[in-house]
Amino acid sequence: MSRRSKILSGALVTSALLLTSLGLSGVAASSTPSAAVVHTGHTGHTMALSTASSPEDPDGDGYIPADPPVTGVTPSTQNPPHRYFHEFQANCAVSHTRPDDPIVYPQQPGKSHDHTFMGNTTTNAGSTTATLSAGGTTCKAPGDLSGYWMPTLYNGDKPVLPVGPQVIYYKAGVTDYTSVRPFPKGLRFVVGSPVQSADEFRHHPGFVEGWECGDSFFNTEFPATCPARPDVQLNIRFQTPSCWDGRYLDTPDHKSHMAYPVVKPGTNDNVCPADHPVALPMIEFKMAFPVNGDMSKVRLASGPGHSFHYDFFNAWDDRTLKALVDHCVVGGLQCDARGYDETHPEAGAALGADYRLP
Repeated sequence: MSRRSKILSGALVTSALLLTSLGLSGVAASSTPSAAVVHTGHTGHTMALSTASSPEDPDGDGYIPADPPVTGVTPSTQNPPHRYFHEFQANCAVSHTRPDDPIVYPQQPGKSHDHTFMGNTTTNAGSTTATLSAGGTTCKAPGDLSGYWMPTLYNGDKPVLPVGPQVIYYKAGVTDYTSVRPFPKGLRFVVGSPVQSADEFRHHPGFVEGWECGDSFFNTEFPATCPARPDVQLNIRFQTPSCWDGRYLDTPDHKSHMAYPVVKPGTNDNVCPADHPVALPMIEFKMAFPVNGDMSKVRLASGPGHSFHYDFFNAWDDRTLKALVDHCVVGGLQCDARGYDETHPEAGAALGADYRLP
């Protein structure tokens, strides 16, 4: 089979798997994918099929193998000494907006709904692990060259962008926080879906508090109004899966290589499932949007409030990420972006005053 044929076949396979993952398996993949558009039923949003593969996908089938893979891992069921916190922050500001998505629509500029990008300043449709690693960052730690993005929020036709460094937690999602290891370079995945239903959003395992402002919280849609005060913003918190299969940096649906922890039977302990045994940090977006008062015209580029989702593409400097994970997550601390826990000053910091490795 020619390289051209393999790429086309891979694109069709990817499209079919993506439809299945989004609950749209009844929509047939076109033999001419460039013309295929999935109508989701959500007002103002459609989702086109991807027609290209990442340069990091060796045969265009949607799978990007880890090199080397992580094998021989059994999910940890150990119960280390209790520590209430095991986390650090990556404080990253908005860098730009663009209708690109290098995970879902690689090499296809303008094909996505508009996204708000944080972290890496170069993220676009053509981004790869190599280009991100050569880019700049809006994160406090210069070693965090990862790309983080979410659908742009609008009030009417005006974009509403988070102001200043946003809080992105890296924490243990499993009870044995000492088993958490750093992300492999180049790992990427999507959390949630632009075509999920309100019920799917509310019951998503990553759902924390939904949309909130003032005293209103656990909302799947935007509140009708928020207190019109300078100190009130629209907020959302949402967590990622944190268990990895050890085999792939990406899969055709951009989700299957990752899984959420499960409860060990007969206990309250969270463990990784057997088919995703590698414990990684659980990312939690804690985003604040400067909008309040009348919220009737607030929407996402992807549709209504319940279409919220986000993407992560790991391009951390390996040594910097390992230092933070080992010191803060494995060490059971509540750290800032320097890897410093002010309640345990004796532990010191993972990074220097300039947020770089000492």
